[in-house]
Amino acid sequence: MPLKDRLSRIRMTPARVLFLGFAGIILFGGFLLWLPISAAPGRSVAFIDALYTSTSAVCVTGLIVVDTPVVYSFFGQLVIVLLIQAGGLGYMTLAGIVFLLLRRRVSLRDRMVLQEALNVFSMQGIIRFVKRIVLITALVESIAALILTVRWWLEYPFARALWLGVFHAVSAFNNAGFSLFSTNLTRYVGDPTVVFVITSEIIIGGIGYLVISELYERRLAANRRAALSLHARMAVGLTAFLIIAGTASLFVFEVDNLNTLQPMGPFTRFLASYFQAVTPRTAGFNTIDIGAMTEVAQLFVIILMFIGASPGGTGGGIKTTTFGVLMATLYSQIRGKADVVIRKRRLSPDTVAKAFNVAATAFLLVVAVTLTLGYVEPESLLRVTFETTSAFGTVGLSMTKPGMVTSISALFSPFGKLLIILTMFAGRVGPITVGAALLSLGVTEPTYRYPEDRVMIG
Repeated sequence: MPLKDRLSRIRMTPARVLFLGFAGIILFGGFLLWLPISAAPGRSVAFIDALYTSTSAVCVTGLIVVDTPVVYSFFGQLVIVLLIQAGGLGYMTLAGIVFLLLRRRVSLRDRMVLQEALNVFSMQGIIRFVKRIVLITALVESIAALILTVRWWLEYPFARALWLGVFHAVSAFNNAGFSLFSTNLTRYVGDPTVVFVITSEIIIGGIGYLVISELYERRLAANRRAALSLHARMAVGLTAFLIIAGTASLFVFEVDNLNTLQPMGPFTRFLASYFQAVTPRTAGFNTIDIGAMTEVAQLFVIILMFIGASPGGTGGGIKTTTFGVLMATLYSQIRGKADVVIRKRRLSPDTVAKAFNVAATAFLLVVAVTLTLGYVEPESLLRVTFETTSAFGTVGLSMTKPGMVTSISALFSPFGKLLIILTMFAGRVGPITVGAALLSLGVTEPTYRYPEDRVMIG
């Protein structure tokens, strides 16, 4: 079939609309950050670095190849924070906001794309849900920005404190990890105001709009003891478990490390451990030097980054509920149970299959990119694995070398940076969504089925 005819048969599926929408915003943002007006006086930014920064912002990752507060002007920083907000809300959420402002009727096709973008179960009430997303975002970011502004007003003039407060509030709620401090938040490792405001935003943004909306509706309901949905209970429970287990584990792994926790007081050690347990899922801020951590702690952080946040939020990774379904399935298989049951609810085979598909696809992507980067870049395999997982999980943490204020990607070749760019994109949009957008070009389901056979497993 001629290429022209094949292209004419391509349907703009929800997956393809999301793919092209995010790609368009990234390219536009990269162009803006490449302009001389985006660079600080006496500075210039290569296009590959501008594209990398735009991808990191839109994909709410936080990996950087240039020192953001030094290399970018106020205009460039403003572009970055707007890209973070656009990436956190999502392309189709922004489109839904425009529809509402213009009082335009939202078509069935637009609702289908919104359902795919927001990762919700149905299209019912989806416009009301978009309004609630905007309200939640504005409320949380405004409160955080106000508190952080007051805190930093103690150190800086009001205008500077206000910009620091707004930038970090937007970056934290959207789980981006971009900072206007060259050393990120290491100066505030023992500051409870900064630590608890930033981590609270990360948790709220990462737990998912669907869960926040359900908690809000439950509070307004007549029966406040009504049971939450299984999804909400899993998201909240696993988030709490990973934070508590992460805090305890990182404290144990790092308490004797002279380069991290050992010189600190007891309360500061707790704050540092807690902060670094929250940020791998998936914010990218850091209050201690990630490159100075022990290897076992770095490996543990890789696991947290791979799991990520909850569905429908601003974080990445395979998601907490996916991890929960995998563990429940393995537990059921070990006990010889045919059904996967969580909290007296049986999961459908489609849900179990999707969880394994997401995890397997993510694992293969991370392994493939890690092996490629390990071959072409002169860096240790652990550093490359950490960087790749951070990119896929849209985290932004990096195992930097002493004296570095950028991510380790800054030392990569243009090819290596491009691989990280593609990994961040796949992590934000979703590897399965990317695959559906690229591979299902006019493919129709066959009307026949092949005969069944068996393969020995295990």
